Amino acid sequence: MRILHLGKYYPPARGGIESHVQVLARAQAAAGHAVEVLCFNHEDVRGAPAFGRTVARVVTREDTDGPVRVRRLGRALQLARTDLSPPLLAEVLRGRLEATDVVHLHTPNPAMLAACALARPRRLVVTHHSDIVKQRRLARIHGPVEEHVYGRANRVLATSEAYARASEVLGRHRARVSVVPLGIDLSVFEEVEREAETGAEPLWLFVGRLVYYKGLKVALEALQGLPGRLVVVGDGPLRQELESRAEALGVAERVAWRRDVSEAELRSLYARATALWLPSVARSEAFGLVQVEAMASGCPVLNTDIPGSGVPWVSLDGASGRTVPVDDAAAFRAAARELLEPDVRTRLGEGARARARALFGAETMARATLAAYAEAC
Repeated sequence: MRILHLGKYYPPARGGIESHVQVLARAQAAAGHAVEVLCFNHEDVRGAPAFGRTVARVVTREDTDGPVRVRRLGRALQLARTDLSPPLLAEVLRGRLEATDVVHLHTPNPAMLAACALARPRRLVVTHHSDIVKQRRLARIHGPVEEHVYGRANRVLATSEAYARASEVLGRHRARVSVVPLGIDLSVFEEVEREAETGAEPLWLFVGRLVYYKGLKVALEALQGLPGRLVVVGDGPLRQELESRAEALGVAERVAWRRDVSEAELRSLYARATALWLPSVARSEAFGLVQVEAMASGCPVLNTDIPGSGVPWVSLDGASGRTVPVDDAAAFRAAARELLEPDVRTRLGEGARARARALFGAETMARATLAAYAEAC
């Protein structure tokens, strides 16, 4: 089968959707399919990040990720986090989307969504990673195009049953919705031995972009009155504001800000962490793939009970970590204190690893996705 994934970016660009597309594309290629990814180039000609810059010199380049072919398109402008790309229009006009067996679109992704509206793919499958929650002006423009494309799609995949039930967008297309949870290559996290914490200060870990819905302000407040330090892996528009907030709360000396780390170092952090913190506050956090990475590492997760999100289902309260109310620093702090107990941490870490193995492996996800393709055919 010839499969074309339409993503926004692709690793080494960081992000949950980016990681998902890579894992799925690799697993499908390993199963013998011809897999390509069409996305935007995340770097300018100097190799600097282009995301968030209205004007940057970004050109098209092609490379490979093992057996997966990756075409990273250049763009002219970026407005409202949307890449305006003449090369994408050229791909559509050349019939690129029609010349493959299955086009798999990953949303939210306004530019690629528009490409699917202009083209007529033979079979179209959409993974709906998240609703557009905060960008209401974009949603008003984006909505009619989304409705048109989803209405033509053969299958629409949701990442959890909770999100499928809560999303108005998915509700309007319920007859063609299937649930396929995201998965990862568990082995790369399981092979790093969980490190003993005897006598060491607690290490709390946050991994993600520094944007409003990640709720890192809550984590900084929770750190008050807790022992240990918080390692923040990620970058984003709120970095300076969050650093100032840490100063005001008196916890700045116990927060380590890491814009970027290698994959090996990230795996080591999961292995050393007392718990992963995911204090997200909005349904823009639809799944929280970093939870699965932590769980595969035997690291308990402290997350939030976001209504209509798959986050509290991915890591279950009392089974693989603790779940607390949204935007409640006191509850977050109290749950973290529970995880300081060695017996509790060990039990939840073992439960986390078992849940990851049962539900979130790359092979499981690939089989379920191929089954959805078969339904689409």
